[in-house]
Amino acid sequence: MLPYPPIAEHGLIGDLQTCALVSSEGVLDWFCSPRFDAPSIFASLLDDSRGGYFAITADASAVSDDGPAGNAEAVSHQLYLADTAVLVTRFLSPEGVGEVIDFMPVRDPHTVTDRHQVVRVMRGVRGTARFSLACRPRFDYGRARHDLAFDGVTARFDGPGITAYLQALGPVDLEADGADVRASVTLAEGERAAVLLTVCDADGAPPPAANVQDTTEEFNDVRDFWHAWISRSTYRGRWQQMVNRSAITIKLMTYAPTGAPIAAATMGLPEQEGGERNWDYRYTWVRDASLSVRAMRALGFTDEANAFRSWLLRRLRDGGAPNGEPLQIMYRVDGDPYLTEETLDHLEGWRGSRPVRSGNGAADQLQMDIYGEAVYALAQAGQVSNVIGYDDWLRCVALLDWLCDNWDRPDEGIWETRGGQKDFTYSRLMCWVALDRGIRQAVATARPGDLARWTAARDAILNQVMTLGWSEERQAFVQEYDNTVLDASLLLMPLVGFITPKDPRWLSTLDAMETELVSDSLVYRYDPAASPDGLQGSEGTFSLCSFLHVYALAKAGRVHQARYSFDKMLTYANHVGLFAEEVGLTGEQLGNFPQAFTHLALITAALALDSELDQAVGAA
Repeated sequence: MLPYPPIAEHGLIGDLQTCALVSSEGVLDWFCSPRFDAPSIFASLLDDSRGGYFAITADASAVSDDGPAGNAEAVSHQLYLADTAVLVTRFLSPEGVGEVIDFMPVRDPHTVTDRHQVVRVMRGVRGTARFSLACRPRFDYGRARHDLAFDGVTARFDGPGITAYLQALGPVDLEADGADVRASVTLAEGERAAVLLTVCDADGAPPPAANVQDTTEEFNDVRDFWHAWISRSTYRGRWQQMVNRSAITIKLMTYAPTGAPIAAATMGLPEQEGGERNWDYRYTWVRDASLSVRAMRALGFTDEANAFRSWLLRRLRDGGAPNGEPLQIMYRVDGDPYLTEETLDHLEGWRGSRPVRSGNGAADQLQMDIYGEAVYALAQAGQVSNVIGYDDWLRCVALLDWLCDNWDRPDEGIWETRGGQKDFTYSRLMCWVALDRGIRQAVATARPGDLARWTAARDAILNQVMTLGWSEERQAFVQEYDNTVLDASLLLMPLVGFITPKDPRWLSTLDAMETELVSDSLVYRYDPAASPDGLQGSEGTFSLCSFLHVYALAKAGRVHQARYSFDKMLTYANHVGLFAEEVGLTGEQLGNFPQAFTHLALITAALALDSELDQAVGAA
């Protein structure tokens, strides 16, 4: 096993309530249960010695991704079974070819449960396949000890309030290794073996006895589930494989019992190797999730879009956030607003990137843009009446009335800077969106509201942004009112309809961004040196912004440039089509992984490009 594999060298599996990362070497090095935001059981991704892991690797002296050369005795390749969340890791050695097939059964995803299972099937494909197995759980982010009970076939790991069972099926001879277990497995061509990891509360019943044939049935069920789900997509464009993978990834990171998507599957992965920008993204951001509604609806996934809108309405019904605002910027997937941030000083961090943080202190920040994204999500496609009854509409009215009195406030902004509140242009932009969509919905559905007041506030915001958010010096819209720093969040301006995509002011803003923020199709959020954000170090380019740039280029009529930028961005996806938050200087993926925001922006960019290219073909 290689310590701290690259962030991108992973695939994601899940059951729509939690998920796990499996490295291209066959190591499950990140898994939390019973929910995405629960303490980890395996976290060697964040501490190679203390975090714990569940490895099924090639039993060879070396594993390389470079092919059968030099002293390498085995090579590994990883792929998804097409249009599913079933992950296959293949090992090719001089003796033969073996596979590990990883998935999590999706049984009753909408019912909250403490019981989750990882299925790992080993197959001999050609010749002789040899595997090494080691299961070393480390509960509560590696802080808690556990006890082992072992009968030779099933290992029971007892942690604090949680139990994990490991069942061996077929020719797997487990043996105790202290409080952990290990095994060596040799399979001839056509032979199969499996191990099942079942996690539940400490007082939960042990899993029933199983055999290898049961895993075949589970495999068929999970494959059919994902095939049936993705078949609902209406997308038939040029990038179907990548769009489908992005949709599946967003679905994998959505907590089915509530419909709330998380921002990313991980915590603590750095925006700069060795740096301090290491955040916990296992929560539901109102901003990210609201913008996902547009992408999922555009693909035909209306159930998912409406599930989140219902979750969002429940937050409004709660009567306000603990910080006194109508909404908090992020919540746990069940709507819990308390996300106390702590540093896990006992963890080394990915390649020494510290501190490792659990929870997120930014939850208490004021970010005025979230009201625009929330109303934008609720108002999608004029279907507000499908999810908002009269009482909920009155809550929206109260929110818009409140916004009329509060929109002109400094805040921490979309990027959650820790350098103090400022007058961010993006925040004003999205306040405009909230009022604009509220007005449209009131008119379209004949709902009551103070249209005159809302309209006056909306127009005041637009005039203010056009005056104070516009820099004559830069000939561009800028990050905040008292400086001339550019900000890629403003790439959303044409998408939300604040400005037409070919307006002269917008085209000159695009030109300015090209000069300062764009590096060979990759887009930086902003320049921290020019606009200090209260944190040390730097970061990579932000993949979300890179895809939003593609959208803006396409809609501005720069279709060939947009397509070239989009195709180049796709080369930064990992080997199974996943994106982390950022791309580093030499093309490495950085930040939490995979990031839902990036994948929804990929979908948005692909849809825009398809539309513009189709129009160009039709006009030819």
